[in-house]
Amino acid sequence: MRRAAPRRRRALPVGPGVHGAAMAELTDAELRKELIALGYRPGPITATTRKVYAKKLACLQAEAAEPRRRGQAAPPSPGRGSARPQQASPSRQRSSFIPPAGAARDINLLPVDCDKRTDDFCQAKQKDVLMNVLHELYNYLSVQAGNFECGNPENLKSKCIWVSEAKDHVVNVTGSSPQKFESALHWILNSNKDLGIQLKGRDPSGAVRSVDDVFCLESAHPQMGLGCRFRRAVVTAIMNLFLFFWSLITLWGILLFLRYRWRKMEEEEQAMYEMVKKIIAVVHDHYKEWERNLERYPYVGIFHVRDSLIPPQSRKKMKRVWERAVDFLASNESRIQTESHRVAGEDMLVWRWTQPSYVSDSEH
Repeated sequence: MRRAAPRRRRALPVGPGVHGAAMAELTDAELRKELIALGYRPGPITATTRKVYAKKLACLQAEAAEPRRRGQAAPPSPGRGSARPQQASPSRQRSSFIPPAGAARDINLLPVDCDKRTDDFCQAKQKDVLMNVLHELYNYLSVQAGNFECGNPENLKSKCIWVSEAKDHVVNVTGSSPQKFESALHWILNSNKDLGIQLKGRDPSGAVRSVDDVFCLESAHPQMGLGCRFRRAVVTAIMNLFLFFWSLITLWGILLFLRYRWRKMEEEEQAMYEMVKKIIAVVHDHYKEWERNLERYPYVGIFHVRDSLIPPQSRKKMKRVWERAVDFLASNESRIQTESHRVAGEDMLVWRWTQPSYVSDSEH
């Protein structure tokens, strides 16, 4: 009866350098050092990529420990060492062949060079690789942009990540070639859809027309945690409330200023009318006194009237009221005529009452 070959146990993903219990205690620098020691160059290690790199380190350590386990063979028995080895029949040799661990898996994963082939299988495979590169690039850029918006723990200069840094990360994580990364950039550049990835050149305002012009990549949809989103929402709400109340205070201040201005204009207009009445009374009285030969001239100087109506301490304050009253008399009062006469050797403006006194008395 043919004896079945013993099933080999699958090795646990725990390497000789760092065991599973100590994997979580590694710092980012120590995790990077372990990966580089095993020949793998990692990209930026963040809170979101740490689990991926930890899993990668465990796989690399398991692969490094597999040859050592295979090389440890059981020593031959001393009593049977000199015995003549029995030659097995060809059929028994074929039946007792035990494939190495992972051989079936390696057979299924034999690499196929699809770069120069156009069959359906290779086209689907290339599309899957391209979509994987784009997916990883989108996640990486969105995480970096979210970190920049949420406190910038990695001290990034901007949300726009250099194309070389993004390429190193995507190539290390996905295991694809740099040519696939450039193909992904070509696909983004030629696509008319909004993929959430912005290609920028050295001049941010200039348009990017080729892959060689790409200087950095930026995510249009930053990936932020719940705490960061809540904090930003609270800050935005507070800023909106502040702007709302500030706008209300500004409008209220403008209304108060307009009310004050309107009240001052009304007061100034009333004061102007009062001044016009006083000027008319002074000029009329002066004319009556001239008719009774009490005054030498039938006219009176404008500044003389001002000095007799406004005290010296109020002339600066009442200057605008006086000027408006003079303009009002010049354009709206026909009984007072403005003339220029030489008085005491100087030319000055004077007011003359042009309505006879008997007409004024008859009106009264």
